[in-house]
Amino acid sequence: MSDPTRPRRAQRRVPAVWMRGGTSKGVFFHAADLPADPAERDALLLRALGSPDPYGQQIDGLGGATSSTSKVVLIAPSERPDCDVDYRFGHVSITDPVIDYSGNCGNLTAAVGPFAIEEGLVRAQEGMTEVRIWQANIGKRIIARVPVRDGEPVVDGDFRLDGVPWPGAAVELSFLDPGGSAEAPLLPTGQACEQIEVPGVGVLAVSLINAGNPTVFVRAADLGLDGREQRATIDGDPALLDRLERIRAHCAVRMGLGETPEAVSRARPATPKLAWVAPAADYRDSTGVSVPATRCDLLARILSMGRLHHAFTGTGAVALAVAAALPGTLVNALTPWAGEHGVRHVRIGHPAGVLEVGAEVVPADAGWTARRAIMRRSARRLMEGRVLVPW
Repeated sequence: MSDPTRPRRAQRRVPAVWMRGGTSKGVFFHAADLPADPAERDALLLRALGSPDPYGQQIDGLGGATSSTSKVVLIAPSERPDCDVDYRFGHVSITDPVIDYSGNCGNLTAAVGPFAIEEGLVRAQEGMTEVRIWQANIGKRIIARVPVRDGEPVVDGDFRLDGVPWPGAAVELSFLDPGGSAEAPLLPTGQACEQIEVPGVGVLAVSLINAGNPTVFVRAADLGLDGREQRATIDGDPALLDRLERIRAHCAVRMGLGETPEAVSRARPATPKLAWVAPAADYRDSTGVSVPATRCDLLARILSMGRLHHAFTGTGAVALAVAAALPGTLVNALTPWAGEHGVRHVRIGHPAGVLEVGAEVVPADAGWTARRAIMRRSARRLMEGRVLVPW
């Protein structure tokens, strides 16, 4: 029985919206509603999501205890003349007091446009509303085309996204000039493919790409895998996960994204992503449905926050599409258009089904430029109100 004489601990009430974007969920905030001090802000966000939780469940917060559902988004009106809103993404660690702001979430990007319209940050245009987004993490522009009816974003439709159980309305995302960032160019080492030696692992062929998010691509066969793996197989193998993290962290240093592999593992769990690719083949998705090889151009699996993603990350798909259109990469070599560049649409066979992403890559200044990447996602507002945080 509670002690009535004991002072009640105050809870801070912060306006928030819970949204699904693509195959992810996150808590959306107006940046102005959060503390101005970054350390105080992050302490509040961690507590709101229930991190750090040594039990790995985020049981005392809104986080969903997976890499796809432990995310926060901060939105503000943009001061840039070519953008409507500024969007900052935070990937919240489940077990550690860390929010990684080093990269973007392509899936939740799909929800930024609908959020901006519903919150009155962008005026709705009947039929289709274009929302110009400044992605603050990576310093890139993204254009979201959001279907609108009666002044509100449309949520019902016949667009099906593998990994989401119900159909919805498609939001088209154009990632403008997605290659490179302030941290690293499109090809951080200047090579489309190279051999690296990872202590404790050995020598591997890798393609290191910075597009959408920094991403490390390896051949599935070089890891002893075949590209048809599901979450239970990967997440249930601690030795394999440790080996994959060694590769990821070592490649991050090679890309100029960290001083040491240990520092990367400790403070930068979200990026770079690590993905493995394999030739197209028949497989069964996570629901047991057969996916024929003819539906995809290649198979791919990607890690997110140290675990296998249940589908495929949005920014990982951007990086893969760019790599698929860039001659010389491991990814390009597996496609039907191996050795060619230009405008390419790659169909990715992932654990939950198939995802198609387009990218345009062209020669420029003795190198390569990614002009844009395009994909479609659905999004929906799930809950609105205030999140209560002990404070």
